Amino acid sequence: MKSIHSFPNIYLYQGITDFRKSIDGLAFIVEQELKVDVFSEALFIFVARDRFKLKLLYWDKSGFALWYKRLEKEKFILPRKQGSQSIHLTSKELERMLEGLDIFKIKPHGNLYYTKVS
Repeated sequence: MKSIHSFPNIYLYQGITDFRKSIDGLAFIVEQELKVDVFSEALFIFVARDRFKLKLLYWDKSGFALWYKRLEKEKFILPRKQGSQSIHLTSKELERMLEGLDIFKIKPHGNLYYTKVS
């Protein structure tokens, strides 16, 4: 099983996902709707309409892997749907999302840029 930190690209699918779909159905969504190569080194996240369930799909060079998480009380916090079909996440953002944090409201400090005075 790969660590979420090993994926260079993580995509959160924003469409409605029928959770009866398994690997083939989710791979079809990646190829047809996200227009991303499902065999790339990417992790794809799908959230159920009720936001209690989450599926993560990736290709690991010998086959597909599918992770499934179901929350018992709380819901996954997601952004309002934006223009694109997916949102690009970092592994740290995914980790925080799995911990129940609203990653779309967390804002880091701004970068400071100084110039050298001669």
